[in-house]
Amino acid sequence: MLIRTTASGSYQMGWFLILLSLIVIWIASLCKILHISSNSSPKISFLNNGAAPCKKNVLLVIAHPDDESMFFSPTINYLISGGHNLYILCLSIGNADGLGNARKHELYQACVILKVPLQQVKVLDHPNLQDGFGQVWDHNFLAKIMEEEVSTNDIDVVITFDKHGISGHCNHCDVHYGVSKLLHANFQRSIEAWELVSTNILRKYSGPIDIWLSMLSAMKYKNGTMHCLLNMHPEKSFHAMAAHSSQWVWFRKLFVSFSSYTYVNTLRKIK
Repeated sequence: MLIRTTASGSYQMGWFLILLSLIVIWIASLCKILHISSNSSPKISFLNNGAAPCKKNVLLVIAHPDDESMFFSPTINYLISGGHNLYILCLSIGNADGLGNARKHELYQACVILKVPLQQVKVLDHPNLQDGFGQVWDHNFLAKIMEEEVSTNDIDVVITFDKHGISGHCNHCDVHYGVSKLLHANFQRSIEAWELVSTNILRKYSGPIDIWLSMLSAMKYKNGTMHCLLNMHPEKSFHAMAAHSSQWVWFRKLFVSFSSYTYVNTLRKIK
């Protein structure tokens, strides 16, 4: 009986130490983010190219309202704070549950919080671009839509999902392939494109702890084809996602709290 009690106590102590270590690392990671945000000149080279600061016209292409807050808020905060001219193209109103009109309005509310000019936010409601796992979007059609936005707004840089779409949603993946088609299309403007890197499930739900692995991953790319962007204002992500009131249910509150995409974005250049 004594041996069993001792073994059980050791087992519980082991789990306690693991939990305590995770809490310490979590706090240390948040402190790292806050320390960088307090630095008036963080050493981040994304879109700077080591030269004098150059303001870019950037197009963020997403599939649904709330994608910008759930996945891209570190990137948005970085671009806005850097003075870049950000446009958002949302390719659907997210009408899978019949809430499309409300979700479109919520996107505009979130963009106010994220300080994206509303005249630079465009939401489409095309019959061939409807929200849903069974809805396949034509990549050539997507490329044509994006080409028009790029030409109209004199876009220099396009940012979107990678081929895994973070959550694996087919609409996210289709947007990526649409951007890839755009890059290989023979049109006059020369642009560069970046994708948000999807991570495995452990990293995805590790919260701010993932900043260390993200920074290490970016350091391996010496040619500047990968950048790690920390979210200097993670609280803004919560407020922006809360603006999507129709989607702000308990499991999304947990997602925003524990998702690494609230705290860091790793962008990789699309070749």
